[in-house]
Amino acid sequence: MTPAATHALSAPVVQSVDWLAIAPPTIAAVAALLILVADLFVAERNKKFLGYAAIAGLVAAVITLVPLRKGDRSTFCLTTAPDACSYTADHFALVIQLLVLGGALLTALLSVTETKDRLPAGEYWFLLLSSAAGAALLPASRDLATLVVALEVASLPAFALVGLRRGDRLSSEAALKFFLSSVTATAVMLLGVSFVYASTGTLHLTQIAARMDAVPGQLETLAQAGVALTLVGFAFKTAAVPFHFWVPDTYVGAPLPVAAYLSVVGKAVGFSGLALVTVIAFPAYADVWGPVMVVLAGLTMTAGNVAALRQSATRANSAVRLLAWSSVAQAGYILVPIAAAAYSSDDQIGSTVAYALMYAVVNLGAFAVVALVARTKPLNRIADYRGLYATRPVTALLMGFFLLCLAGLPPGIIGLFAKVTVFSAAVDAGLGWLAVVMAVNVVIALYYYLQWTALLFRAPEEAPAGAPAGAPETAPERHRAPTPVTVAIALTGAAAILLSGWPQLVLRFAAVSLF
Repeated sequence: MTPAATHALSAPVVQSVDWLAIAPPTIAAVAALLILVADLFVAERNKKFLGYAAIAGLVAAVITLVPLRKGDRSTFCLTTAPDACSYTADHFALVIQLLVLGGALLTALLSVTETKDRLPAGEYWFLLLSSAAGAALLPASRDLATLVVALEVASLPAFALVGLRRGDRLSSEAALKFFLSSVTATAVMLLGVSFVYASTGTLHLTQIAARMDAVPGQLETLAQAGVALTLVGFAFKTAAVPFHFWVPDTYVGAPLPVAAYLSVVGKAVGFSGLALVTVIAFPAYADVWGPVMVVLAGLTMTAGNVAALRQSATRANSAVRLLAWSSVAQAGYILVPIAAAAYSSDDQIGSTVAYALMYAVVNLGAFAVVALVARTKPLNRIADYRGLYATRPVTALLMGFFLLCLAGLPPGIIGLFAKVTVFSAAVDAGLGWLAVVMAVNVVIALYYYLQWTALLFRAPEEAPAGAPAGAPETAPERHRAPTPVTVAIALTGAAAILLSGWPQLVLRFAAVSLF
């Protein structure tokens, strides 16, 4: 028996688990199960406490990121190859977990009044926390099997969340479209994963990268097909063109907090998965996925901005539709540094993370304001925001600030810095034409962002003849902003202002590497 075989036999079969490393997704999952069980015993009048329990669970999950800040922990490693691990809590994983869990926390704040008034509380909180647990698991996953499982754990509860408004035709239709298109994308991705495994004989990302350099000639085409097909599932989650068609109808049909969750956490799941498989697993096939990512980025930002430009301010749900198409355009910007990584020796993923952090903060803030306005104007039209400054000046100022951040205009300095960072990544990688496409799209987006911003500060429309003067002021209790929604707006507003005053914070915090 060879020494290597002797060492393999003597290696321990059972390994210890680093419970601190896996604490963030584990706490979210345990909280989901506890809430599901508690829902069976809690009286209907006390269901609101389930929401506060969910918020507490998410806060606890975020706190456990603090002792992991060094980013040097791994677990579930192969006993015969300790450097091949299924879970790695590095800086990239921790930043994305903060984004995901923070986004879920803000979604929970927006959802407290929704579950009290319109949605079944126990099911809602269980599904939200379950999805958050899967989303937090994905950026730390370092093998294809764990990546697929994490992606599905994040996605399956999201289908139910979209269709949770019972008896609502739009909600059911949105959930069905989301489900069918996502299942198709997952099936294609699983086919790609099977091709990659057949070509390399392993599922661990680092080992795939090593073996992709020496794929036998007869398996070369199979490996290339596997790389391309594996990207499909993650491209769907980022709403990249042509996998974006589900976005507007799903956002409109879903409860507003769920739409906010999908716009931020869903994209974080998609782009982190894309970053992991392209930069870690498939660098040898950059000539395959690089051009694909470049084309996806250019098409996505263009299609999103052109569709957003066509939204009518007086159409029902136009506010949500504009944010939906805006999120498609923003996904195009997020994809640029991943595409640039195929053409540059430098790690460009930090630019993607920086942009994603900025987008998460301001987009959740915009959805929080939409959720507040929708309580009194349920048609969710952009025209409903005319004169918002006259009735809610602080909310209008913050909404205008969020929109300027998304547009990349001062005083939204963090949005400008994020766009410059992504633009620089394209230029540094020699993708000058993609940088030009991005610049043109930024100019196109200015029109609809500034149009909405200007509407906030215009004079309110006059009340119809015969309507009692000052009607909104006669019922202040009915129009009072719920405390959780106010807290969500305040938190996102404070974060956006802080990052605009100190943009180096997010850029330094996002200086992560996958190499």
